[in-house]
Amino acid sequence: MPSPNAIRAEALTKRYGSTMAVDGLDLSIPSGTVYGFLGPNGAGKTTTIRMLVSLLRPTSGTAAIDGQPITDRDRVTPRLGYLPESPPLYEELTGREQLEYVAGLRDIPDDHATGRIDELLELFSLASDANDRISTYSKGMKQKAGIIQAIVHDPPVVFLDEPTSGLDPRAARTVRDTIADLAAGETTVFLSTHILPVVDEIADTVGVLYDGDLVAEGPPENLKQRAGSGGSLEDAFLAVTDADLVGEP
Repeated sequence: MPSPNAIRAEALTKRYGSTMAVDGLDLSIPSGTVYGFLGPNGAGKTTTIRMLVSLLRPTSGTAAIDGQPITDRDRVTPRLGYLPESPPLYEELTGREQLEYVAGLRDIPDDHATGRIDELLELFSLASDANDRISTYSKGMKQKAGIIQAIVHDPPVVFLDEPTSGLDPRAARTVRDTIADLAAGETTVFLSTHILPVVDEIADTVGVLYDGDLVAEGPPENLKQRAGSGGSLEDAFLAVTDADLVGEP
């Protein structure tokens, strides 16, 4: 039975020596939500994601994915898909071989995996390049292959770190449409990106991290209201990450 909160964190903290990377983060993200996770470079976004996908042990606090604690990797890993900023790909493999390899790791039956891979290759316009080695792919093609392998097993929760990086406008539109389709099917998407118009278009809720702290959270329209009449999400982002307003020396 899926958890009402597909992603939950309570006082999630990561410290490196005297440096506080993430400071007591609380999250409650319902199933089927697109959550836009924003913040300047060095804010702690990637550290947060790596903790939530069970790749980095928190210093303190707790978190769960689809009701399973992140400390139990065997239970958490099948429930999530993860696209890091640089997709983990074996460049000596062809695109299809890479996806078949990932499908095998995910224990997807061969008869289902073939159809699912074909469907996604077609969706992302990679079908004609599927039998070429990944070493010959452009950055955008590698990004698309990384997205496919993150969702090939139909996980209930997907973490995407800069998913439109290196993509042309048409491919970027495919990614945005895919995220919307995933959410419509009750998949929860945790989206970290610097491209604010993408977040404004598709996110149900936006969280802004600054210096390890969640300094703002809410629907995009609510955050834009904080920037004043006619304010954009960019205006709101700049306002809530203003060093003078959030206590930065």
